[in-house]
Amino acid sequence: QVQLVESGGGLVQPGGSLRLSCTASGSILRINAMGWYRQAPGKQRELVAAITSGESTNYADSVKVRFTISRDNAKNAVYLQMNSLKPEDTAVYYCNVKGQYGSVWLRHDFDSWGQGTQVTVSS
Repeated sequence: QVQLVESGGGLVQPGGSLRLSCTASGSILRINAMGWYRQAPGKQRELVAAITSGESTNYADSVKVRFTISRDNAKNAVYLQMNSLKPEDTAVYYCNVKGQYGSVWLRHDFDSWGQGTQVTVSS
């Protein structure tokens, strides 16, 4: 199995910055797509940013220019740098990682989620 651990959330004033981190552990053979989603109270979970194994990125229109997703393959980690934060960015942020785990003789696909980290933007 694969476990994800997130960190970096918190309370920040409008215009401030936060950096979220997510690290995957387990018998990981390969990581394909990595992404960040968020869910605000009363709203559906939405994609914030994603990055492929080839480092192609995709962002929600509402965060383009302000947020940057990156990955460190050596650490099985994905990051989300959030700048110019707005109150509407307040949500629980979840990382998602897709790939394969197991052994070279028996591979399994995985699609794992982090536990979520609260980001609150308020003065």
